[in-house]
Amino acid sequence: MKFLVDECLSQRLATMAVASGYVESSHVVWRGKSGMKDWDLIKLVVDEDWTLVTKNSYDFRGPADVPGKPGLYAAQAIHAGLVCLNGPPGMDLALQEELFDLAMDQISALDDDLVNQVLELTVDKTKIVTDRYMLPKP
Repeated sequence: MKFLVDECLSQRLATMAVASGYVESSHVVWRGKSGMKDWDLIKLVVDEDWTLVTKNSYDFRGPADVPGKPGLYAAQAIHAGLVCLNGPPGMDLALQEELFDLAMDQISALDDDLVNQVLELTVDKTKIVTDRYMLPKP
């Protein structure tokens, strides 16, 4: 499994992934893809078998109450997974790191990958809510 961290999140997350044993992980900036449109990024992600990490959840998974419509992942027959870190606007580095660390812990605890799955970590007022589901839906 290898993570590609979207440019809307800190490059530090890619460094964390590499240090945690996901040695092929990278960041959009490191790959020279800054400014790439989401519809082009999804092609790269699918073609190169990346698990995308983003806070731009709506564009990739669709609206929270109807995942997949019109999210870019819904049109993919098979993908290596999507990790959505949902925090407040202007989410700081400490919160990004905390959410991503929790995501990696959950993935490694299950000894599993995220093929055709979304793992979401959402900060609500008093806790962090985790949700994992198939996308596209079988």
